[in-house]
Amino acid sequence: MGEIINSIGNALHFYFFDEGDFRTQDLPFMQKPFAVLALIVVYLKFCTSYGPSLMKDRKPFELRTAIKIYNIFQVLLSAFLMYEGLLYVLSKDYDIICDPITTSTEPRVYRAARSSWWYFFAKITELTETIFFVLRKKDRQVSTLHLYHHTLTVIAAWSATKFFPVGPIVLVGALNSFVHVLMYTYYFLAGLGPEYQKYLWWKKHVTLIQLVQFVIVIAHNTNGFFNNCNYPKLIHVFIIANTSLLFYMFSQFYYNNYIKPQPRKERTEEINGKVKVNNVRRTSRKSVSIGQ
Repeated sequence: MGEIINSIGNALHFYFFDEGDFRTQDLPFMQKPFAVLALIVVYLKFCTSYGPSLMKDRKPFELRTAIKIYNIFQVLLSAFLMYEGLLYVLSKDYDIICDPITTSTEPRVYRAARSSWWYFFAKITELTETIFFVLRKKDRQVSTLHLYHHTLTVIAAWSATKFFPVGPIVLVGALNSFVHVLMYTYYFLAGLGPEYQKYLWWKKHVTLIQLVQFVIVIAHNTNGFFNNCNYPKLIHVFIIANTSLLFYMFSQFYYNNYIKPQPRKERTEEINGKVKVNNVRRTSRKSVSIGQ
C-alpha cells in the first residue's frame, strides 16, 4: 500500500512541479498547471451556473458577427496546425510504427515540439464555443458530454505539450486539425444564411470523416502496445479510451441523423370535401453547430 501511495505522490510531484520538456517549458501556461486548472474551473462554473443565471431574464444574444469571426479564426488556426503536423509526419525521418520520445533539438523535432503549444492554445480558444451556447441560451447543447470533451482536451493538450510534445501525439493533432478545417468551414457557411444550404450537402461526410479519424487514432495507439517504443503506455491507454468514447458518441449521432428512419407524422388535407390523411416523412434535422 505504501508503494502505491509513493507512486501516486511521485506522479503528482512530477505533474505539478517538475520542469517537463525543456523545449516547451518557457511557453505561456507551461510552468505549472494551476493557471490552466483555474481557467477550467471558471469555464465550468460559468457554463453551468453563472452564465445561465446571468441569461435567465435576458433575451438570447445573436452574436452572428462574433461567430463568423470565430469560425474563420478556427479554420485558419486549424489549417496552420495541420500544416505543421504534416511537416513532421511526412518527413523521411518519421517512423509511423514507433516515433519515440526524444530530447533532440534537431530543427524538425524542435519545431514540432514548439508547434504543440499552438495546438494546446487552439483547445483553449475552443472553449469559446460553449460560451456562445450559453449567451445564445442554447442550453440543450451544453451537455455533460460536451463539457467533458472540451475540458478533457484542454488538460490532455496541456499535458502532452509539457511532457511529450513529439511522438504519436503529432499524428493525432494533424488529423484532428484537418477535421476541424472542414468542420469550421461548414459552420461558417451554415451561418451565412438559408440561401447557402444547397452548398452544404457534404455535412454528413464531415461526421463520417471524424469517425474515420477516430479509427486511425485508435489503431495507431493500439500499435504502441506491440513494439518496444519508449512512449508511455499509459498515454496510449488514455488516448484509446477517450477516442473510443468519442467514436461511440459520434457514431450514435451519425446513426440517429443519417441512417435511422425518421418518424412519420400525419398530415390532413381536404380534397373535394373529404379529409385525406397522408403519412409524411419528417426530413428536417436539428443542427447542433454554432454556425447555425
